[in-house]
Amino acid sequence: MTYPDYPDQPGRNTVLRPETAPEWLRPLTETPDTEAIRRTLGVKPGVRPRPDKQAAVLMLFAGARDATALPADAGVLLTHRAPTMRTHSGQMAFPGGRIDATDDNVVDTALREAWEETGLRRDSVTPIAQLPEMHVRSNGYPVHPIIAYWDEPEELYPASEEETDDVFTASIEELADPASRLTVGWGPWRGPAFQVRGYVVWGFTGGLLASALATAGWEDEWDRDTVHDLSTVLAASRNNESMD
Repeated sequence: MTYPDYPDQPGRNTVLRPETAPEWLRPLTETPDTEAIRRTLGVKPGVRPRPDKQAAVLMLFAGARDATALPADAGVLLTHRAPTMRTHSGQMAFPGGRIDATDDNVVDTALREAWEETGLRRDSVTPIAQLPEMHVRSNGYPVHPIIAYWDEPEELYPASEEETDDVFTASIEELADPASRLTVGWGPWRGPAFQVRGYVVWGFTGGLLASALATAGWEDEWDRDTVHDLSTVLAASRNNESMD
């Protein structure tokens, strides 16, 4: 495992401060429609929550602080998991990972994991909200999404190449474009997806992203009814992701 050449600051900046959120981000700090989010994520029949393995992810948004509506430079941090990973290989994801016993709380986990994967300096962001605990459809593991605002955006990179091989800030305007959105299906499962920079964002990450756009009022009408075969969509993408 490789890490950035500057240290993290465990235990620092782990308190949520919703009152500091820019006006355009404030809808994401209010009480979320938990059931709507879970419906968006989908539930695999037979999978029950497993509290023995929990994780946290960082939904990090950037954009002009003084904007009252979605600014043109609004973006969200995404990573591409290395195709050599044993689990979720090739998938697009928010930075995040397993909660360690030494983490102060789930905010601490999300910031530590973001530092490990992308080199993000935790003092450059402000945590503003925590979404309700969600469960990964494939295995039932609880995940705690943390929403943060990026006060001081800077160039990031795949700090742990064993885990991540691409890191970038995706434009919210591009993600919300109806031409970037689609519904994908795999067997009986259906879910929202996004096409960005040749990648396909789907599954847990796609569901959280779709819910955020809907909650904040950033989405336009798009074709929800046409279901695209997930295997076909992935084969035409840069994900290098196998459905086997």
